[in-house]
Amino acid sequence: MPLAMNREVFITCAVTGSGGTQDKSPHVPRSPEQIANSAIDAAKAGAAVVHCHVRDPETGAPSRDLGLYRELTDRVRDAEVDVVLNLTAGMGGDIVFGSTESPFPVNEAATDMIGATERMAHIAECLPEICTLDCGTMNFAEADYVMTNTPGMLRAMGQMMTDLGVKPEIEAFDTGHLWFAKQLVKEGILEPNALVQLCMGVPWGAPNDINTFMAMVNNVPSDWTWSAFSLGRDQMPYAAQSVLAGGNVRVGLEDNLFLDKGVLATNAQLVERAVTVIENMGAKIIGPDAVREKLGLTKRAPVAKGVAA
Repeated sequence: MPLAMNREVFITCAVTGSGGTQDKSPHVPRSPEQIANSAIDAAKAGAAVVHCHVRDPETGAPSRDLGLYRELTDRVRDAEVDVVLNLTAGMGGDIVFGSTESPFPVNEAATDMIGATERMAHIAECLPEICTLDCGTMNFAEADYVMTNTPGMLRAMGQMMTDLGVKPEIEAFDTGHLWFAKQLVKEGILEPNALVQLCMGVPWGAPNDINTFMAMVNNVPSDWTWSAFSLGRDQMPYAAQSVLAGGNVRVGLEDNLFLDKGVLATNAQLVERAVTVIENMGAKIIGPDAVREKLGLTKRAPVAKGVAA
């Protein structure tokens, strides 16, 4: 695809992920109320989209609890500030093996593997505009942990997203993930006007050097919409790099805890910094209504409590 700067940029704020950051910064939100408030503050700062996981309010550990997702969704939807809601559907695909000499049985306490319908239960109830589809299996930094998303699982979850009218955000951690995403579109499981998040610098996916980044960019079809991010101190350079290459921007505490060296950030501060970077490049920040029009999104209320989806 030709290299052309994006002049109308939307910002996604990844408010809180599932990584072990909960004790590394007091600004990482844990409870649904804290996550919603942080998301709303990010929207006020200029984020058009908020990407959210939920955590156990007491421990900060990642959670799949439907009640926590519902409380978060209700709080975001009831806020005076409008924002596009993007919920993760990435939980429930984690395998942690035993030792290198005895990989089986797996570590049952750390492994979290469930079926497609259960992985999608909170999406079916909360009906966010967007949910994530991690489009492949990969090793992460931990010695024995594998993020597991088989082709069959991705086909099943992708079809559920399409049937629910929820836009998948394809999370691509390497070029092969983009290859399979294009196959899902070819098969009619995903709509042609796909949305992609290029996830750079996540061990052991695509490294965040410029050559690899451009290989990822050049593998995105010209009629798709994409964003990109990298981790830690590379978060803001990637905001600029993504816009220059024709994409949109993701920042937030899921990927980076610091505003400057030694200075812990809030989500709103990271969004504000990204706004400054983008506008100083001569681009315009667009809001949630423009994003909905661009991506064909529909804002809906969650399924009424007690009513089957």
